[in-house]
Amino acid sequence: MTESERTESEAPGGWDAGPGREPWARGRRFDAAVRAYLERRPKATVVALGEGLGTGFWRLDNGRLNWLTVVPPETAAVRRILLPDSARRRTVARAVTDHGWLDAVREPGRGVIVTARGVLMRLPPPAVRALLAACAERFPGGALVFDAPPRRAAVRARWAGGAVGRWPAPVRWGLDRAQLPRVAGAHPGIVAVREVGPPPAVPAGLPARLVWPVRRIPVLGALMPLVCEVRFAPAGSPRRASSAVS
Repeated sequence: MTESERTESEAPGGWDAGPGREPWARGRRFDAAVRAYLERRPKATVVALGEGLGTGFWRLDNGRLNWLTVVPPETAAVRRILLPDSARRRTVARAVTDHGWLDAVREPGRGVIVTARGVLMRLPPPAVRALLAACAERFPGGALVFDAPPRRAAVRARWAGGAVGRWPAPVRWGLDRAQLPRVAGAHPGIVAVREVGPPPAVPAGLPARLVWPVRRIPVLGALMPLVCEVRFAPAGSPRRASSAVS
């Protein structure tokens, strides 16, 4: 294996290339959705919105995909120093709500899957609708994977953020499982919305003293974040009427 091949297939020294150790293994569910899409479209472009200094490329690279990391300009400058761009991996200096990043996808016909970990929940509902619509229009046959807290949990998070006065990006949007059909109706180009993987019975790493409450109290399960995949209609396929997402 050449040095360039090694660099593209292994995370940089000292960086953790494993899935994010988030509560309830959300990172693994994102990875599973991306891998499944790449099995169908191995030359697809993966667009990681708000990835920061994440190393998902090294974790998911199949040797054929292209990878775009979309982060604000100040974060992009740091990322390009620590994780320089390469032939199949680039950093795009744009805010998520600046849809100019869609133009950076060079070959959308090969497939596009967008990941938005911790992103949509921090956008106001109109911005969520606009992002879904933009992706559906520009990436036929593509997909978008996102996470969102249930609405009750989102309200509590907003209250907590205001109380401490130190959260830079408050939670603005939540989604209940019963609302998934409304997401499917947000744009005519959306053909399906599914939850990625069943919610685990017990969150990974939960202290033993809390295992029983999680298993026995339904309301705790209702507060677990969702990981969802939105699928977009292939080019030329029939589209259905849209409805609002709130």
